[in-house]
Amino acid sequence: MAIIEIDKDSGFCFGVVNAIRKAEEELLKDGHLYCLGDIVHNNQEVDRLRLKGLETICKEQFLMLQGVKVLLRAHGEPPETYACARKNDIEIIDATCPVVLQLQRKIKKAYEECDAANTQIVIYGKVGHAEVNGLVGQTNGSAIVIEGLADLRVLDFSKDIRLYSQTTKSVSEFQTLVEEIGRRIQPGTSFLYYDTICRQVANRIPNIRAFAARHQSIIFVSGKKSSNGKILYDECIKVNPDSHSVTGIGDIDPDWLVGKETIGICGATSTPKWLMEEVYSYVNRLLNGDRTDADRNK
Repeated sequence: MAIIEIDKDSGFCFGVVNAIRKAEEELLKDGHLYCLGDIVHNNQEVDRLRLKGLETICKEQFLMLQGVKVLLRAHGEPPETYACARKNDIEIIDATCPVVLQLQRKIKKAYEECDAANTQIVIYGKVGHAEVNGLVGQTNGSAIVIEGLADLRVLDFSKDIRLYSQTTKSVSEFQTLVEEIGRRIQPGTSFLYYDTICRQVANRIPNIRAFAARHQSIIFVSGKKSSNGKILYDECIKVNPDSHSVTGIGDIDPDWLVGKETIGICGATSTPKWLMEEVYSYVNRLLNGDRTDADRNK
């Protein structure tokens, strides 16, 4: 009989839990709430909340609203979003993650205090990511976003550099950037860096490596748009090549499970526990018939 385990450390991070809690509280009051962008990068969770009355809108739709309530998700928003809300009498339900909010303030302070002509504010993150857009907004759009070593070519190493990171990036990759910039920076030029990576997220990397190594096969559950999901799945693959990324039970190939005695189910910081439990139940039925699900978290 196959042993199936859900990783107890997988699932929503604090910021996502807080955003969903705020959304559900407002929905209980009014039955309807706008959310600027997907509340979390997981379509199944977005659909669950949509059925409760959460309506996801894009920036263009937001600009047309007046006199309503709008939830800002954990990723955060640039200053112009708040300015638009004030102008259009929109009540903001602010669910920006405290870690992201602190980073926004640091970048804004650096931007206001630095010599703009001689200082580059650099953000290590994914171009176009919601959190990164909010961070760049703190600099009136002047921050430079880099995704890796290849992007260092856009920097001027004869000017001062202030380096920050998107909160969900890899600590080791950030350190690699720090070392390379330090090697290239010209004498007499200032280079300061700030490790602004959320440790609740970063600590999941060693945890998920250990979890993936414990099992013959891994089913990693994550939305396709989740940056964190891509990072954590890559870590699974490194230690367990028999790892498979799925968005739900419809993506599971039963052939993956043939002959396996231990199977681990894990996910991203944007993956709801209920979805991992649904995957558990499906895998359990395939392998063990109607055996009870009561021991799935043991």
